[in-house]
Amino acid sequence: MVTDLFVVDIGRKAMLLMLYMCGPMLLAALFVGLFIALFQAATHINEMTMTFIPKILTVLLVLMFFLPTMVALFKDFFINLMAIIPTLYH
Repeated sequence: MVTDLFVVDIGRKAMLLMLYMCGPMLLAALFVGLFIALFQAATHINEMTMTFIPKILTVLLVLMFFLPTMVALFKDFFINLMAIIPTLYH
C-alpha cells in the first residue's frame, strides 16, 4: 500500500541522489569560479570568457573522475525502485 510517508521517502532518496551526483561538479565549478574571480579582482582583468573555459574543463574532469560512482549510485537507486514497484498494489 502506498502511503504519504512512502512517497516522501522515495522523494527524499531521489533528492539526496541528485545532490550526490551533482554536488562534486557544482562544488568544483564554484571553487574554480571563486579562484578566477579573486585572480581577476587582483589583476583588474575583466574578461568574461576567462571564467567559462576553466569551469567547463573542471566540470568535465570531475565528471570523468566521479562518473563510475555516479553510475553505481544511480543503478542502485533504480534497481531498488524497480524492486519496490511490484509490491505497491498488493
